[in-house]
Amino acid sequence: MIALTVPVMITFGVFLIAMVMVGVVTHEETTTFDDFTVGSRRLTAPVAALSAGAADMSGWLFLGLPGAVYMAGIGATWIAVGLIVGTYLNWRFVAPRLRIYTERVQAVTLPSYLEERFEDGSRVIRLLSAVVTVVFFTVYVASGLVACGLLADEIFGAGFELGLTVFAVVIVIYTILGGFRALSVSHSIQGTLMFLTAIALPAIALWQLGGFGALHDRLTAAGPALLDPLAESSFIDKKWTSGHSLGAVATISLLAWGLGYFGQPHILTRFMSIRSTRDIPLARRLGVMWVIVVLTGASLVGLAGIAALDKPLDNPETVFIALSTQLTSPWLAGVLLVAVLAAIKSTVDSQLLVSATSLTEDLYRAFFRRRAQISDTMLLLIGRLSVVAVALVAYVIALSGGAVLDIVAYAWAGFGAAFGPVILLSLFWPRMTAAGAKAGMLTGALTVLLWKHIDPLLGPLQTGIYEMVPGVLAATAAALFFGTFVGRRPTLDWSRVAEEPLRTEPQDPDEEQIPGQVQGQEQRQGQGAWQSQGAWQGQEQRRQEPPQQGASYPAPPQPPSYPTSYPSSYPSSWPAPPADGGGTPYPGPPGGGSGR
Repeated sequence: MIALTVPVMITFGVFLIAMVMVGVVTHEETTTFDDFTVGSRRLTAPVAALSAGAADMSGWLFLGLPGAVYMAGIGATWIAVGLIVGTYLNWRFVAPRLRIYTERVQAVTLPSYLEERFEDGSRVIRLLSAVVTVVFFTVYVASGLVACGLLADEIFGAGFELGLTVFAVVIVIYTILGGFRALSVSHSIQGTLMFLTAIALPAIALWQLGGFGALHDRLTAAGPALLDPLAESSFIDKKWTSGHSLGAVATISLLAWGLGYFGQPHILTRFMSIRSTRDIPLARRLGVMWVIVVLTGASLVGLAGIAALDKPLDNPETVFIALSTQLTSPWLAGVLLVAVLAAIKSTVDSQLLVSATSLTEDLYRAFFRRRAQISDTMLLLIGRLSVVAVALVAYVIALSGGAVLDIVAYAWAGFGAAFGPVILLSLFWPRMTAAGAKAGMLTGALTVLLWKHIDPLLGPLQTGIYEMVPGVLAATAAALFFGTFVGRRPTLDWSRVAEEPLRTEPQDPDEEQIPGQVQGQEQRQGQGAWQSQGAWQGQEQRRQEPPQQGASYPAPPQPPSYPTSYPSSYPSSWPAPPADGGGTPYPGPPGGGSGR
């Protein structure tokens, strides 16, 4: 416990009040369920990058990761390497197509997207993925609340249970008030604070130590294994021993954290909410740079704690807190410690919102009120009550305590194995079947849940590997097998869906937005609707600019011949013919082959 000072109390109080005010201000703008869940898909590139990063790096960034490096040395930083690679690949390959696909089916959750993508009339995919989301996110939220309890106890000496309770109440109130709009604003502020903190504290520690050379000398004196990237030091009785070789299994387990990115709903939601695919390259560069800086800074905090602190710590996960209070002034320490709370809160509120959205959209609305008309007011109420329900269950789990990194590792693996392979295959394998998606999700989730019981039964083949690895491998194998040989393939050609918006977005990013149109997309006339079975009803008739004076253009395509049974009129679902006989061709008759 650190000495309670007025500056630290004031800093925390101002931060909490500011965040609640963001929720109050944006509360008036949250009038629809789409506002509450995906912010009506309006995130700019910088906001999307910061929001995705802040939602990703929970309390483990300044508690779990520095603590792991403090105990094991530089060998623990393979986690950071895996996460950096995973972040880049996620933005590079998943973000563009997921943004396109989810807009086309008007999905605000991953379960609703997967149901439409695989044309699953049984709704099993939606139910299964919703249950996986709620179960694993509840555990994930519990890890954030554990971090809140540790922070409050260490800083204020209020006790783990009391601190956990106070912060849980504050976070729930803020999440209920703000919805997605408030989260995107607050995450931008908190992401910036986390970025600056990850630079400032290691820089202060290195300056006081005398540079990297002095840090190297002190780490070598404390334990040679601390600086060996292929070794893992042991922290026993407040002393670092020579440790042992990290080994291939341990290295793969640490790197495998990067596999989890492809299946994290609270991160993928940011991809779904960005305003246009044109914003994704900039968001990717900003997001990867942000992750590199914060993970490098957090790792340096763990190493600097070994060299700079007066005595070894009882709890290695408090190394960031101890370093902040010992090396800086009370006011600066307050700001640095607020960054820890920002990291925790930005993830917990995102996870609460995703869980509440899935409970409301994928369980309550899809199953219990399937054929009933539900107002946005009622959906918002159910969503906010769902936030409270998830938080209560997570609170009970958090009271049992546990290491932050261990809890995060379990939940991260659950999402990565259950959703990751299925999401990737849904985006890049157009003919995958619903049976493959069901098999992949179920196999991945069960493998993670049962791996600690299965691995010991393997006898001489027991590995001790992180459950993410067997979970992803098993889920991928199941999805490929069942997706190839079982079930009906989708009727829609999803490869064309992926390509079309990328070439039809307007050249001018400042083009005036049509009411009801997602920013960054062109106006569409005769827009069809996606039905639950995945079939495209109706066709699009795209607006074309008139030829300029003197310009030469190819002859416009002529409308095809239609059956003589429709000599002068067509069904009302067809667009009206062009007055000049040119322009966009007529669509074919419904069911007559849209080519998709």
